[in-house]
Amino acid sequence: MTTLVTDDLSTHKKLRKARISTLMIFLVCGIGLATWVPMVPLAKIRLQLNDASLGLILLCLGAGAMTIMPFTGSLINKFGSRLIMLIAALLIAAILPLLLFASTSVMLAVALYIFGVGIGAIDVSMNAQAVIIQERTGKYIMSSFHGFFSLGGLIGSLGLGFLLGLGLSSTVAIFSISGLLALISVSQYTHLLPHSEEKQVETATLIIPKGRVLILGLMCFVAFLAEGAILDWSAVFLQFHRNFTASTSGVGFAAFSVAMAIMRISGDKIINQFSSQKVVLYGAVLAAIGIFAAILIPYGIATIIGFVLVGIGCANIVPVFFSTAGNLPDMAPSAAIAGVTTLGYIGQLAGPALLGFIAELTSLPLALGLVSILLLIVAFTFNEK
Repeated sequence: MTTLVTDDLSTHKKLRKARISTLMIFLVCGIGLATWVPMVPLAKIRLQLNDASLGLILLCLGAGAMTIMPFTGSLINKFGSRLIMLIAALLIAAILPLLLFASTSVMLAVALYIFGVGIGAIDVSMNAQAVIIQERTGKYIMSSFHGFFSLGGLIGSLGLGFLLGLGLSSTVAIFSISGLLALISVSQYTHLLPHSEEKQVETATLIIPKGRVLILGLMCFVAFLAEGAILDWSAVFLQFHRNFTASTSGVGFAAFSVAMAIMRISGDKIINQFSSQKVVLYGAVLAAIGIFAAILIPYGIATIIGFVLVGIGCANIVPVFFSTAGNLPDMAPSAAIAGVTTLGYIGQLAGPALLGFIAELTSLPLALGLVSILLLIVAFTFNEK
């Protein structure tokens, strides 16, 4: 009896450590991706890019992510999610400085592509680990993981400007952020669940979404598109349509990240109390309203409030989709999540590039308005069963 109790306590302690370490990897991903946000308008000005040219370069980030994502499920099945997380995190940390100092469009495009490979690999692997931890915990906890991603988004969107404001040079500031990401990732590696404890099934080398995975992936595309629109275009919209300065244009994404982080941290309780279908319905409708408010009311404060509503509405939609994918029968979580995430990231990382072309042909407000319409379609389409 004593041995059984000891084993249970040991397992619980191991699972708790794995959960904390996975939360920290979500934080790393959030910081890494969001650190790019304040660099976007800087790159637009430094390289003298119009909306279409900037959109084309942003496409490279998405291309990098989508190159690796269909194969990540197979890599996880072979090497384990924690090793993929570590390699991807170190790649992200190494590439960040190049995004700030790229002196040509080609250099920035190549750096963004490699950066996207890191983001794509870490996203699939950390979500695969999170699904296993949630399954062993026995209750819905996925939103808390994504809450740490959003917290990382807040830190990343403001961190670079904060360090520069302290008087640090841009070189010291960006390498400090890179060093922090590498340190966190290496220190948490041993506490993550090892490959031997992950669900092993035979999977194809290339994961092609089909069936329920395809449907979830298309909905995830829209949810990620909404997040990606704020990630890549909020600073540009505030600076060029609401007369914000370059140093304050990141506040929109920061407000969005705060709202999303708060909602995701409390999202586990919300989803455990209400159905996933209601969370998606009301969340998508609220996010659509937020985008409409941001583009139609010509005041900076209204735009910020609109971004906040998008953060609140979208916060728990993606965790619901990932959790649903990770629990599909007869499919390893890593494989299902790889399929859903691949389509999702087309929305988050390639979608904003498409918005750039639409903005060039029409206007940025109109391009963002189209995202609202897609959100409304998702709101009334999702069925958790």
